[in-house]
Formats: sequence, structure tokens, C-alpha cells
Amino acid sequence: MNTTKTLIDHALSAREKAYAPYSGYKVGAALLTADGKIYEGCNVENAAYGLCMCAERTAVFKAVSAGERDFTAIAVATENGGSPCGSCRQVLREFAPDLTVIITDAAGEHRVTTLAALLPDSFGPEHLPDSE
Repeated sequence: MNTTKTLIDHALSAREKAYAPYSGYKVGAALLTADGKIYEGCNVENAAYGLCMCAERTAVFKAVSAGERDFTAIAVATENGGSPCGSCRQVLREFAPDLTVIITDAAGEHRVTTLAALLPDSFGPEHLPDSE
């Protein structure tokens, strides 16, 4: 199985479900767990713009709400190959600082990078004092 192609296909499919009546910028994401499950997400806009949700965070929240915590890769699909926003990068960092990130455009042209490259010198749970 070609994992990159599979994730891109899922992200492109998720992108078609996006609700983006204001920006017109549809985004789809496909998040791969360590045990091979894929969780899809799409962006959902709202007339109160601050309440919008990105595709990447939708996929993470779906996976976490299903009990998943161990992620290995994510594919993100936009019309023009746009990169995940800072908020999505930080949410992904919470669970997978070494995540592989596949960024694709609507035609499937893609590049592969890492979350560490997209969010250098990041802040994570290990920076917080122990709660004990």
C-alpha cells in the first residue's frame, strides 16, 4: 500500500465535504494513526468567523474522541497546496511532534515535510511543570 497516495486520496475526498461558503477555501485532512486507522476532517466555516474549525483540527479531535493518541502522518489538501495554519500545527504538536506532513493541491501534486520543520522550537507538554 502506498501510504502517501492513500492519505492524499482521503484528504482530497474530505475536502469535497468542506463547508466554506465565506472564503470558498475548502480544506481536507486525513490523519493516520500508528495502528493504521485514518481519520478525515474538513474545514467548517461559520458566519461568526472566529468559530470556524480547520480540517486538521477536525481530524485530530475526531481521532482523540475515538480514543486515539498516537499519530504518524497527516495529509492536507487545499486548492493550491496551502500549509497548515499555526493553530493546527500547535494542536498536532500536542500529540505528534515528529509527525510527517503531506501537503497537496487539488490536482494531487504534493510535497512531504515534517511538523518539526513547520513548527521549529515548538512548545509541548514536556515544557509544563509536573502536576504532581
